[in-house]
Amino acid sequence: MTLFSVSEAKNRWLQERMKSLGIREEDLEEKFIRSSGKGGQHVNKTSTAVWLKHLPTGVEVKCMEARSQSLNRFLARRELAERVEAHAGLPTRRVQAAEKLKKQKARRKRRAADKYEQTPPSQALTAVDAEERRETTETTDGTQSDREETDQTQTRN
Repeated sequence: MTLFSVSEAKNRWLQERMKSLGIREEDLEEKFIRSSGKGGQHVNKTSTAVWLKHLPTGVEVKCMEARSQSLNRFLARRELAERVEAHAGLPTRRVQAAEKLKKQKARRKRRAADKYEQTPPSQALTAVDAEERRETTETTDGTQSDREETDQTQTRN
């Protein structure tokens, strides 16, 4: 396998991943095409985009993420490995990440439901009861008066 303009560790990782999935360099058809998008004149004049096809499965990948052809070759192989993995029915990293997020969201939803669980109707105060409780208070002589009135009279004295 050729080395790409990434670290040796990433090159080794890609080699191991492709080997574990049974992807050989001989099984790949690779073309270099002109890319588009960001990069200006450099990407418009040079063939930096990479098109890969895995012949046994027919999976195709086109990569034009970077301005560098070597980096695009690495990224295309990484994406191809992911797609071959999905084609084989194995769980991909994206699927695993999505499942992890679903589990986290479900757990948060359960915790929130437990936290804000409604009290039984016999113990719950209605909105009207709560408002009345705030507005009125009993005085010592047994009459009811508004709290606002009592607060105002206390501040005047």
